[in-house]
Amino acid sequence: MMLPFSLAQLNFTIGDLEGNLALMTRAAQRAAAEGARMVVFSELALTAYAPGDLLDEPDFLVRLAAARNHLREASRCTPGLYWVAGTPLSRKAPGKALANGLMVLQDGEIVLTYAKQLLPTYNVFDERRYFEPGAETAATLLIDGVKVGFLICEDAWNDAGADYPVNPVARLATEAPDLVVVINGSPSSVGKREQRQSVLLAASRRHGLSMVYVNQIGGHDQLVFDGASFAVTPAGLVFEAARFAEDLVSLRWRNGQFLDRQGRALPAPDAAGLATLEFYRRQIVLGLRDYARRCGFQKALIGSSGGIDSALTLALAVEALGAENVIAVTLPSRVSSAGSVEDSVALCQNLGVTLYQHPIEALVATCEVEFQRAFAVPLEGLALENLQARARGVVLMAFSNQFGALLLTTGNKSEISVGYCTLYGDTNGGLGLIGDLYKTEVFALARHLNESAGRALIPQAIIDKPPSAELAPGQKDTDSLPPYPVLDTILKVLIEGEQLSAGEQAEVRAAYTRLAATAEGSALIARVKRMIWKNEYKRRQAPPILRLRPRAFGSGRQMPIAARYEE
Repeated sequence: MMLPFSLAQLNFTIGDLEGNLALMTRAAQRAAAEGARMVVFSELALTAYAPGDLLDEPDFLVRLAAARNHLREASRCTPGLYWVAGTPLSRKAPGKALANGLMVLQDGEIVLTYAKQLLPTYNVFDERRYFEPGAETAATLLIDGVKVGFLICEDAWNDAGADYPVNPVARLATEAPDLVVVINGSPSSVGKREQRQSVLLAASRRHGLSMVYVNQIGGHDQLVFDGASFAVTPAGLVFEAARFAEDLVSLRWRNGQFLDRQGRALPAPDAAGLATLEFYRRQIVLGLRDYARRCGFQKALIGSSGGIDSALTLALAVEALGAENVIAVTLPSRVSSAGSVEDSVALCQNLGVTLYQHPIEALVATCEVEFQRAFAVPLEGLALENLQARARGVVLMAFSNQFGALLLTTGNKSEISVGYCTLYGDTNGGLGLIGDLYKTEVFALARHLNESAGRALIPQAIIDKPPSAELAPGQKDTDSLPPYPVLDTILKVLIEGEQLSAGEQAEVRAAYTRLAATAEGSALIARVKRMIWKNEYKRRQAPPILRLRPRAFGSGRQMPIAARYEE
């Protein structure tokens, strides 16, 4: 038995039903030209994953119904080809009006529908808000004598039986399919690729199944989808599509084996995948590129302090958008060091970025005078320090409004975690590129960019200088915070917990345990914990940040602001 088929790993746009349909049609036509009998798209391909509250909008639902009809009609353009397309399906039974489903189409007819049984409601997922679970049934279809079974994302993740009482994989296995197709909308984070492959490979071996996994790619607000579609047999991983890029791949399934479109053995996939720092780089670059494009921005703006955070943000923005589309502004105050401007100049020369200088000393001085005149007290201490950050934010937002550039915020996860940032100041912006990188990772990624380029894109002086907010004379971050290696160890355990990657878990836990064993370390951990709790209100108001790790500050974090936490 033999079945030629194509995997369509595409960059869909949420809500762009017409554009997504056009992408699918072109991919199907190419698949047909390459001799495929089946083309497989990702989960909710028609709407892109995940449409969120668009599914509550009556006008959108009308458009969606029409788009499903257009999708069905589009399948006529590829005679004989089966389209496996993820889409919301309408329901008439009690419960939610929609199911997260798939349709198999051929020649303008719907030959099979299937509704997702397991609806995730954890971390960044909230599918039960919109969808009703599908029936506990198996969906199979005979194509050219090959029995193909179908699952949708989470349905394939419970074969160990740990999370749900229902096991769609085991139920499907009782139908003895020759090939199992799993369509997915699986956002990317550190270790997610390996986790997907491990889960599917375990199911493949347990039930003796050949399985193919199809994912979307692209940036959607905070989430980035890396693609990395793959195929497994009980013997192991046998194929992997591109990461962070669209990919249309035509394969053949023949008697339990996956082959290339000519029927030859597939080259062995790279089991190691990307190194962590390169993964961060690729995830951020794709996330910014798609965010800017989809939001209608051609240019990005960064306030350049001469520090490591803004330097890394600038370098990543240049890679994503091109140097000609990135603008930097240095905003020195009366307490700024000479390096603040000099290092910004050197950085922007290295990157080919236009740098403007807008001193804020006069703006801050005017505010000081007017504040004392209005309230009869001098502006001093923390209020004066934060005024400088807010003055910078005012200027940067004025530039953004005047010239239509997307302002990128430059905070890292260590500082955001403990509130070492100024609301309406350095938190201003439309997107944060490095907000899910701990400070130690910021330094590591900066070094990685330099090593990859073979030259100092980010000047060594910026990497070497002690971190400072430069809001007071001689200020250093360590005046307010523990050294970043220590802080990051504490934060990783408190925030990431058991979701730390296997590579980090043992080392970080050991360092945390040693710290907690001392009175000083235990007190420090308690202090950091209080800082995290107290600053939930800041994180709630901060711009979206690109998710890199399993637990990020964003849509997946649902902590209350006005709450009493355990002391």
